[in-house]
Amino acid sequence: MKIPFFDLKRQYDFIEKEVNEKLIEVLRSTHFILGEELEKFENEFAKYCGVEYGVGVASGTDALILSLKALNIGEGSEIITVPNTFTATVDAIARAGAKPVFVDINPETYNIDVNKIEGKITSRTKAIIPVHLYGQPADMEPILKIAKKYNLFVVEDACQSHGAEYNGSKTGSLGDLGCFSFYPSKNLGAYGDGGMVVTKNKDLANIIRMMRNYGQSKKYFHDFVGFNSRLDEIQAAVLRIKLKFLDEWNQKRRNIAKKYNELLKGENIILPIEKEFSKHVYHLYVIRCNKRDKLQEFLSLNGISTGLHYPKPIHLQKAYIYLGYKEGDLPISEKYANEVLSLPMFPEMREEEVVYVCDTIRRFFKTNTP
Repeated sequence: MKIPFFDLKRQYDFIEKEVNEKLIEVLRSTHFILGEELEKFENEFAKYCGVEYGVGVASGTDALILSLKALNIGEGSEIITVPNTFTATVDAIARAGAKPVFVDINPETYNIDVNKIEGKITSRTKAIIPVHLYGQPADMEPILKIAKKYNLFVVEDACQSHGAEYNGSKTGSLGDLGCFSFYPSKNLGAYGDGGMVVTKNKDLANIIRMMRNYGQSKKYFHDFVGFNSRLDEIQAAVLRIKLKFLDEWNQKRRNIAKKYNELLKGENIILPIEKEFSKHVYHLYVIRCNKRDKLQEFLSLNGISTGLHYPKPIHLQKAYIYLGYKEGDLPISEKYANEVLSLPMFPEMREEEVVYVCDTIRRFFKTNTP
């Protein structure tokens, strides 16, 4: 049996007719930038998240950069975040001109350890970027309390958590700004790059709306130096169709995760957990194993594709050597980077495929006992 890590073809087959009809409609309209489809999607996604405003941009990375720029965070500023995330989180901080300051992670959730945040705050700290990793929300209540205490902004990196909930509220709606990616493999994915910033703050939304379009208040009138970062009409049209199915697809992911949990319980691996405050949407289903590399190779030999999210923490990456971190500074993130393994996870995954993955993992441990 061959099992892909992620299968976009199955999803496309399900919505093919509606997508094709809508794409033809957009093509015939010849309105491809900042049109009706984008405006509708911005309103629909903002409403879905439980906020008033959404601003479509070119990527999740740009969503983060423009958010920091809108908050006037730049040179001389420090921003607290985690080292176990996709590099875009930290790239955005650096590209805004600020300094990333890393906090190690909670050993259960792999999200930021809220008990270690205050120890990293200085007079230069301007914001916290919690990452809702793998689809599980960070513990936002204490983060928001700390931010209020020290007058800091909170920018949520919700790029992996479309539809996830923290105490009943959608991720992206809890901080000052919420940033999403619509990269094709996301729970809500476009057919190319795309992103969005959501917020309850009208002024911030207006600034980001201008910023994404060269800083224009109206055509050819530029109030400040801006960017070219717009979510196009074709992607917005596709995302509008997919948004209707997001909750259904997330529930299917949750069902698959439940099946994994049932079948893998008792094996020599650590399974993901779901905290009481959380509605996890399993963008990724990530286990930990001290024989990770051998297990990954065994699964590959048996036709099962897997992923590593992420094999090297950001603070040890060559690009960020200038920050001065060394091995041992963030021990939990470093340890987990050598153990994490992402199993196949997508809404259209069949039960027999989940069973096959689990049976194969069990076979590995029967032949690889200490």
